[in-house]
Amino acid sequence: MFRMDKGRLENTSSLPGFAGLGFRREMLSDLRNTTSPLDVDFFEIAPENWLAIGGRFAKDLREFTERYPFTCHGLSLSVGGYTELDTVLLKNIKRFMQTHQIPMYTEHLSWCADDGHLYDLLPIPCTEGAVKWVANRIKQAQDILGMQIGIENASYYVVPPNAEMSEAEFVSAIVEESGCYFHLDVNNVYVNSQNFNFDPMAYLKSLPLEKVGYLHVAGHYVEDDGLIIDTHGAKVIDPVWHLLKQTYAMNRFNPVNTPTCLERDFNIPPISELLQEVSKIRAIQTEFAKSFSVQQAKLQKASAHA
Repeated sequence: MFRMDKGRLENTSSLPGFAGLGFRREMLSDLRNTTSPLDVDFFEIAPENWLAIGGRFAKDLREFTERYPFTCHGLSLSVGGYTELDTVLLKNIKRFMQTHQIPMYTEHLSWCADDGHLYDLLPIPCTEGAVKWVANRIKQAQDILGMQIGIENASYYVVPPNAEMSEAEFVSAIVEESGCYFHLDVNNVYVNSQNFNFDPMAYLKSLPLEKVGYLHVAGHYVEDDGLIIDTHGAKVIDPVWHLLKQTYAMNRFNPVNTPTCLERDFNIPPISELLQEVSKIRAIQTEFAKSFSVQQAKLQKASAHA
């Protein structure tokens, strides 16, 4: 059982885990032909890919949104852009979410539009001015959607100059200033750490993990020269699984009450293979849920005796 409230998808089930899968049109036939119940707690959808879709695909989507909880992960809002925020897009997304009773929306901490869409997610300079600019745009988006939204750490391939703070400080400041929650993409942390040679665990520790409301894991592609591209086109590799475990092990949010989604956008294998990865997310969540509960009980006991 899942409760939809305040821009979140909340797990109220007595069953362990809270693991989902990115929903793609290419999966529809395989999803339908699966005879056993789908071992997935929710699906994630990119609303821009479905807003203008009618006919059979629209009916197909409605069939699944009536049966399963869904979340929305946006692609093109450009919260860091300097052009006016696309309020028409936001209003269309709001109607779409209302139609399908989708309670949760997240976006990338990036910019992707100039005179038109650039079809890439570009990094934002880590400055005080950018914090205020982006936070105000997030507040505007939250006002239009009528809910708290999540902002995701993005992968990047160039570091903007003239930084006034670290990226982790920048993320923390935006989350604090805007009142949004943090959407943590563990694969993006890994990709950036390898491409720019920093310690992913030290980076994770400096992020506002207490504000995490949603997570991603995904696969990626390694170029011949070693550059890693965040493609969502392959299996999750062991170092990313390990980083997910280490994230949960920090006990700064509840693993089984925080939805974690597997992204897979192309080179899509049989649904049985994807569900194995979803089940692995759930198993890892369950593994670390006990330590989180023990820590919370200790904190409550200490607080009661303070």
